[in-house]
Amino acid sequence: MVNVYSLDGKAKGKVDLPEVFTTQYRPDLIRRTVVAAQANVRQPYGPSKLSGLQTSADYFGSRRRSYRQSINRAMARLPRIKRGGGGLGDVRRVPQSVGGRKAHPPKRKDYSLKINRKEHALALRSAISATAVMQLVLARGHKVGDVELPFVVEDKFEELNKAADVVRVLGALGLGAELASSKKKKVLIVVNEDKGVLKAAANIAGVDAVTVNDLDVDLLAPGTHAGRLTVWGESAFKNVK
Repeated sequence: MVNVYSLDGKAKGKVDLPEVFTTQYRPDLIRRTVVAAQANVRQPYGPSKLSGLQTSADYFGSRRRSYRQSINRAMARLPRIKRGGGGLGDVRRVPQSVGGRKAHPPKRKDYSLKINRKEHALALRSAISATAVMQLVLARGHKVGDVELPFVVEDKFEELNKAADVVRVLGALGLGAELASSKKKKVLIVVNEDKGVLKAAANIAGVDAVTVNDLDVDLLAPGTHAGRLTVWGESAFKNVK
């Protein structure tokens, strides 16, 4: 059983610990999943296959028997722009021409990684379970005092629509020191339904807020390190799988 706290930071009841929190801690899968998620949002690197080739220039190989011939005109036989009404324009398409393609462009590289769907699901469950392990939470540098994990707060928390109210509740839960020391995003708030708290929390330095359906491994284990300090809404805690 886990304590459920009111907005004043006082225990008001208990709730059963969901089965997902008994999942084995798998740092190997968590790391692979986070790395894959980061790689899959990275833009493929390299030039377009059509770079320097999007032109009307053409190569007229025959010096004779051609309407656009270059014989006796001191013109190199290279792909040239087709001028209106005939004749040959400037050289294009070849590396040595103005606006031409690069001679040796960077090789195109796709950084995306694949991960097994079942492994991703297990990594997510493992990362959720890690939020209740005090040793992992402290190892990330969180300041949680003497409170127990996981943090569960009543559903009225979802209805808060002012940043000051969210800060007040987090302070009542014993997280005031954590917020004061947060220079980067640290505390994660998970609610079942957004009734205003997501927008309010977005204005607080050191806080991320999501609905339970939007949870992912990279949110729960930033930098591949599990044990992110997480505050659960009561309904979100019951529905997490």
